[in-house]
Amino acid sequence: MKKIEVLVLLFILLGGFLVRIYKFNNPIADWHSWRQSDTSAVSRNFVKFGYDILHPRFDDLSNGVSLIDNPKGYRFVEFPFYNILQAGLYQIFAPIKSGLTIEQWGRLITIFSSLIATVFLYLLVKKHVSARAGLIAAFFYAFVPYNIYYSRVVLPDASMVMAFLVGLYLFDQYIDKSEIRNEKSETNSKFEIQKYVFYWLAIVFTATALLIKPFVAFFFLAFLYLIFMKYGIKGFKRPDIWLFFVMSTLPFFLWRMWMENFPEGIPRNDWLYNGNGIRFKGAFYWWIFAERISRIILGFWGLPFVILGILFKPGNKEKLLFITFVISSLIYVHVFATGNVQHDYYQILIIPTLAIFFGKGIDGALSLTKNYFSLWATRIAIVVCLIFMLVFGWYFIRDFYSIQHPEIIEAGKAIDELTPKDAKVIAVYNGDTTFLYHTNRQGWPVFERTLREFKKAGATHIAFANPSKEELNFSTLFKAVKITNTYAIFDLTAPTPLGLKELRKK
Repeated sequence: MKKIEVLVLLFILLGGFLVRIYKFNNPIADWHSWRQSDTSAVSRNFVKFGYDILHPRFDDLSNGVSLIDNPKGYRFVEFPFYNILQAGLYQIFAPIKSGLTIEQWGRLITIFSSLIATVFLYLLVKKHVSARAGLIAAFFYAFVPYNIYYSRVVLPDASMVMAFLVGLYLFDQYIDKSEIRNEKSETNSKFEIQKYVFYWLAIVFTATALLIKPFVAFFFLAFLYLIFMKYGIKGFKRPDIWLFFVMSTLPFFLWRMWMENFPEGIPRNDWLYNGNGIRFKGAFYWWIFAERISRIILGFWGLPFVILGILFKPGNKEKLLFITFVISSLIYVHVFATGNVQHDYYQILIIPTLAIFFGKGIDGALSLTKNYFSLWATRIAIVVCLIFMLVFGWYFIRDFYSIQHPEIIEAGKAIDELTPKDAKVIAVYNGDTTFLYHTNRQGWPVFERTLREFKKAGATHIAFANPSKEELNFSTLFKAVKITNTYAIFDLTAPTPLGLKELRKK
């Protein structure tokens, strides 16, 4: 690797880190805060209740997630690698008073995962296209505003992308070294050790990516393509290849089998496929390709370079490797059609694909200038498009950082201070668990049963943010712990005579 490449990559990584600490101290109350709250709650409960990795728990005890009562708050989604690391770092550094909250440790994990992903994206593109294309792809991944935001949230998705890119690159390296058949390579113990280090690390990272989010399985097409290009059809008969896929996927299947023992902790997911019937409809293509990819991610002005990258003929080193990324991305967004339309964080997985072809597009455009265009005009046009892409991208996602409802944070702190640590709280917020998370208590984010049933389930307090007149009437039923202009907290263990009557109702 040339010194100039190293310097540019380091500059990209440093810049990528700096932009990701924007509003680093924000509480979890920004865009998609409910999903971040659920993730961070699992980590926080490891700190509270111990590292029972096979029984991860979050704060929501309602039946809203699985339609089954969940009195222990089980949370079976991704294997809790991210949560173990988040809680572990928080506790390890607590004695030295790092000053970082558990939420900030979660953000740091996401940030460094995205920076590692940036490095391995660069290495992959450099190896198969060119160093310049690799650096441009790394720049895109580091600085596109959409990816900046989702590379500093408390979510495991950036870690999934990182693990996948590392696993793919190491597998690619292993295959390359396995092809070498000269006498020196076969007798060189260092070479053999290096080769199998690549192999086993590729298994570890690929298995980790699958355990974090199984969506990454769509991109196994890239692994299959590498095998076919190196060995032909005979490659799929090789014991090392079979072992790779068995060892990479076995932990995922074992985890899924274990999860089935706790159906109350498994969120409903059938709606993700085509729950609203939008797949293949015009609205689907508008949402995914016009609204999300073209507008929010590429800021309109990055789209031509991605299209150019797809149109340019692949080189001899690349062949169709990165076309598999396009195919995998298309299959993914179509299979999980409703999920991709309703939640923009589902597009995190396709960012490497866009970055690769963005890098290829600009690299190809610069190469064409030698014979067809003015070099300086091309460079100026590229810089202008880059600036517009970043500016418009920022304009479209800047509100993602906004705290729209600070009252839930204020109310949550009050509950944490004024109620016992073992209290169970009904934190009514239309089913959104963000308010509940800020109470630092387990409980219910929605009024989904009668007061009598809540009491039977162990509820001790009920709280409202921005309470309505009807909600303030709870003061006639239960002792008010505190009422302000922005929140109201009531003690369900101290009912008034009218409250006792209400609790006796069936």
